[in-house]
Amino acid sequence: MYYYDLIVENKSRHTDELYTYGAEEKLTTGSVVSVHFGKGKTPKRGFVVRENPAPSFDLTRIKPILAVDEGLCLTEEMIDTCLWMRQRYGIRYMDGIQCFVPKGKPPKPGKEKRPYRNVKAENQEIRQLTGEQEQALRQILPPIRERRQESFLIHGVTGSGKTEVYMQAIAEVLAQGRSAIMLVPEIALTKQIIERFAGRFGMDNIAVLHSKLTQRERFDEWMRIRKGEARVVIGARIGVFAPTKELGLIIMDEEHESTYKSDQTPKYETVDIAYKRAMTHRCVLLLGSATPSVVSYRRAEEGIYRLIEMKERYNAVALPSVEMVDMKEELKSGNRTLFSQMLQQEIRDTLRDGSQVILFLNRRGYSTYVSCMDCGQPAKCPECGISLVYHKRSNALVCHYCGKKFPPPAVCPSCGSDRIRYFGMGTEQIEELTGSLFPEAVVQRLDLDTATSTRAVEKILTGVAKGETDILIGTQLVAKGLDFRNVGLVGVMSADVSLNIPDYRAAERTFQLVTQVAGRAGRGDARGRVIVQTSTPDNFALIAAASHDYDAFYRQEIAIRQFMGYPPETDLIVAEFTADTEEEARQSAEVCRGFLIREKLPGADTIFQPRESTSFKGKDSVRWHILIKAPRGTRNKYIHYLRYFADDLLVQGSGCNLTIDVNPYSSL
Repeated sequence: MYYYDLIVENKSRHTDELYTYGAEEKLTTGSVVSVHFGKGKTPKRGFVVRENPAPSFDLTRIKPILAVDEGLCLTEEMIDTCLWMRQRYGIRYMDGIQCFVPKGKPPKPGKEKRPYRNVKAENQEIRQLTGEQEQALRQILPPIRERRQESFLIHGVTGSGKTEVYMQAIAEVLAQGRSAIMLVPEIALTKQIIERFAGRFGMDNIAVLHSKLTQRERFDEWMRIRKGEARVVIGARIGVFAPTKELGLIIMDEEHESTYKSDQTPKYETVDIAYKRAMTHRCVLLLGSATPSVVSYRRAEEGIYRLIEMKERYNAVALPSVEMVDMKEELKSGNRTLFSQMLQQEIRDTLRDGSQVILFLNRRGYSTYVSCMDCGQPAKCPECGISLVYHKRSNALVCHYCGKKFPPPAVCPSCGSDRIRYFGMGTEQIEELTGSLFPEAVVQRLDLDTATSTRAVEKILTGVAKGETDILIGTQLVAKGLDFRNVGLVGVMSADVSLNIPDYRAAERTFQLVTQVAGRAGRGDARGRVIVQTSTPDNFALIAAASHDYDAFYRQEIAIRQFMGYPPETDLIVAEFTADTEEEARQSAEVCRGFLIREKLPGADTIFQPRESTSFKGKDSVRWHILIKAPRGTRNKYIHYLRYFADDLLVQGSGCNLTIDVNPYSSL
């Protein structure tokens, strides 16, 4: 008889531990089995973590493994990564396992689903590399050939040819019979990458993983990867969990993007998982961005990553000229619209020259909030407590957290006044104004309201690529990795939107968005132009973005982070307590804070008082949280004690749950 410790597929937090089962046959780590669990009669799945040659309890109590799933099996590396995730993020065993395991069952032969099967491959000749591209490859290829782990950060301006560097590195990995993972921050970007990669490596060698695939498609793509039939994986953040064999390279394009941080359980950082898997496989991790995150650039300074700089565009065209317009002066001159006189004239000139325009505003909807003029009460979601946004096309107030819609009020529900007013502008209103100012232009909008499916996104982007669209209006979707050769002008409608969010990353986010969306201009033969409209033209992040000066931005931002004790100087850990009643959630948070302070952990004096999580959208529950500024190197200690508190000090059977989020991006 062989004995194995298993992770059993069970949802309760009270059963988050390993269980020992017996088997007559020899199994491997990662084997997927069927077992009886507890008093239940329905078999559950189990995942072999390790062999247990000498169980320390009565062997007669050990239940047998009922069956082994021969069609589905994880690897020892995947199991090890799950165990590591539990320690690093304070998640349950099964939370980690579910990142790797696809839902569903194998299809019948010949019934497999292949997403993007009919994609049109973009055949590209390998053009002469620039000196910077060759210099980058001279650093990247040796560790690939020597099969040693090394991490690189490519700081390359928009249009510098980072994608060609990626493809040449992948070609080297494939020549060695190994696999590669290529990650992009948005699902909308996968089609462009697939077209380029299919032209170079062939569509049969490519698999795709992202959350918009059907369950059937994701399972079948997972199996193609696991069997080694597809050795190039393209995907959004879930692609980092691809079951690749002989992994040789992981690439994270636009590594600075917040979408690489999971905001749902399990709450992980994609770059952490990539780094861990690269270490285990002894492969290369390649991060690329025109605006690296402050954390990543600090790691490059510390030698954790090797820094590669690419400062010139591939076609030798200069970076676009950037000019700021002070909207306070526009207001003084009597212009109350969101279009400055300069931007209007530049749009006319650009359209007359036959070029295209991108207008960027990181707010969707028509009006950003609705308020009563008498009592000042804004319209809020009754469940989330968040201000509702008016969407004119659907004539509804929409909660951008839970997605629920409400009819616009005729009178104020608080005081009964009929003086209801609509304030602020979103992309829907910009689209309407653009159509009235430039009636001869074909206008399209790309935001979460129009990007309802991958097909809808592809239709919009294809229209721009073919020159059928004159003006593209969008949120941050238009700032990420889009490569259109005929865009001559980019207008940033209000750079202050991201500056005024209550987040210590506000300046960094603003610099990245302005720089990235500006980089969509002038990617063809002519130099592009960018107009940045703002009420704070003296802000250091905007000044640095206007001059394409990342170093100036980084030096000032890192000084602020050091002074304030924000990442990368610390780790911000949020412990969230969710319960049926406010009293139970608040009391649990207070007890946990007291427990951590009594343990005298480093930095315990910076554990903030419990607060209610105002953005929590639970229907019948309440959430309170405590915020911890954990000094560098103490993160794992705090995670350990928080897990101990959740497992042993929270009352068994209570309605309160504790979840942990490290360095969250979402507001609290």
